[in-house]
This record gives sequence, C-alpha cells and structure tokens, in this order.
Amino acid sequence: MMYVVKFLYSFLLPPGIFIVFLLILGGWLFRRDRKAACLSLLFAIVMYVFSTPYVGDMFIQSLEKRYHPPAAMDGDVLVMLGGGATADTPDADGTGQLSGSGANRLLTTVRLFKQTGLPIILSGGQVYSDSGSEALIAKRQLITMGVPEAKILTDNKSLNTAENARYTKLLLQKYHFTRAVLITSAFHMERAVRNFAKDGIRVIPYPTDYKSDIHPGVYTNRFAPSSDALSKVAIAVKEYIGMTALSF
Repeated sequence: MMYVVKFLYSFLLPPGIFIVFLLILGGWLFRRDRKAACLSLLFAIVMYVFSTPYVGDMFIQSLEKRYHPPAAMDGDVLVMLGGGATADTPDADGTGQLSGSGANRLLTTVRLFKQTGLPIILSGGQVYSDSGSEALIAKRQLITMGVPEAKILTDNKSLNTAENARYTKLLLQKYHFTRAVLITSAFHMERAVRNFAKDGIRVIPYPTDYKSDIHPGVYTNRFAPSSDALSKVAIAVKEYIGMTALSF
C-alpha cells in the first residue's frame, strides 16, 4: 500500500503535476483542436518518459560506466575538480559550503589522501557572483579534516572544465607532477578526461559521486515521474553537448 501511495503522490508534485495538466488539457482540446490536443498529449508522454527513474538512470549510466576506480594508486598528486559551492551559508568551521557533487568529491579526496598521503590540487573558482570559491572552501574543509595546509595547492580561477585542465596544467608543471589522479563525478569523468587530454595531460581517472546504482532494480516506482530523474537526463545531455563541443 505504501508504494501505491508513493506512486500516486508523484503525480501531485513536479514534474508529475505538469504531466497530469497536459493530459487534462489534451482531453479538453480533443473535440476543439485535434492538432493542439495531440501536441499536448505528445508533450505529456515525452515529459513522463524522461522523468522516470528507469530512463534517467539509463542516461546517467551511459556516462558513469565508462570509468572505474583504479585497482592500484600509482599517481603522484590528487586533483579534485570543483562541483559547485555556496558563498555565505553557515558551515561548521566558517562560511560557505560545497554543493552535493563537490562535497562527494571532497569526501573521496580526503579518504584517498588518508590512504596515500599524496599532495592535493583543488581546482575550481567562483563561477557566479553569488556562489562560493570552490577551491578555497574545499581547502578550508580539508584542513579541518586533518589534511596539512602544506599538502594543498589551489586553483581558484577555473570557471569550467576546460579551465580546470588549463590551470591545473600550470600547477602540475610548476611542481613537477607527472601522474595526476583525477577526482570528479562519474558522470563528468569522460568530459574531464577529454579536456585534460586536449591540454596534453594524461590522468588516472578516479570517478566518484555516482548518481545511479550499477544494477538498479525494476519495480513500480521506477516508472513514477521524478524531478531527480529529469535532472539526471539534463545532466547527461549537458555532458554530451560539452563533449561534442570539444570536437570543434
């Protein structure tokens, strides 16, 4: 019964409520304007399909399955890419926090540091006027978690993945690092690797921040509309557009 309620409840929240509205609109238009009714029903079907977790996971998995964490760590520096930050939100040791993807990348970075003791490069600047400086916030949080400040290098200029590669390359050259372990979200790794390769940098990919299980189940609520599923589709489309742009 609980799962039936969850399934029905999904149609009372976005995007489910919009799908219901389009279906009602299509029914209302059917006797007045068949073409408009068909368009409304088509939009409803498309929105429904792309907002189901089943389809959302298919999109995001097409990227996340491309790389796996290496079995052995033979790098000489950890490179973490920023993934969004807030500027003025309260934190346990100051102001500003890393957003979801950035925080997951940070957790992986500090755990790898504990295992290897390798120095860390944090790459990510202040993308918008009201967002936080990703590298500086990550540095503060790493120090709080016990990483010595002397082990942390920062690039707080990068505003996108291409600039992550460009400014990280300067730090790699300056400090004579040659085997960078690249830490970023699994869905972002393919585009990141290509950007670094374009700047002549071969990296050791270490994906994290997975958005989908490797073997997701199939059950009723996997076909209930969800804003999270729609977000996964949007993330995947953005990554494919970014990779296509690298070809030009």
